[in-house]
Amino acid sequence: MSDAAGDTISTRPNDRTASVLRFAVELVAWVATPWALASHSWLLAALSLVLLIGLPTCFSTPGDKAKVIIAVPGWVTILLVLLQLVAAVASSWLVWPVWAASAVTLMAVITLVTERRRWRWLVSGASA
Repeated sequence: MSDAAGDTISTRPNDRTASVLRFAVELVAWVATPWALASHSWLLAALSLVLLIGLPTCFSTPGDKAKVIIAVPGWVTILLVLLQLVAAVASSWLVWPVWAASAVTLMAVITLVTERRRWRWLVSGASA
């Protein structure tokens, strides 16, 4: 797409499937991570929720979310997604049976594949 001056306008890719998978993995991270940390410290469990929910809420790339509190470049948004994926997979293996942790791992891998278009868009200067 281009504007009247002929400049290319970067539009966010349609990623409904990626969004659903990403949110599902986020939910797993929000449940499994505090669960895994609770046996060590309730404070760590609570802090994990603050990080896993609070960081992506506060920091986002303009154009990727409707409301941006603190604007960050696309690579920061990608790192926040990777944090969620790693937390979900690692924590699920620590607290859940093998079949459930395997399903979470598979879901995270599929999420990585479906996120590729969005991540290319994010690193191409989505915040510019």
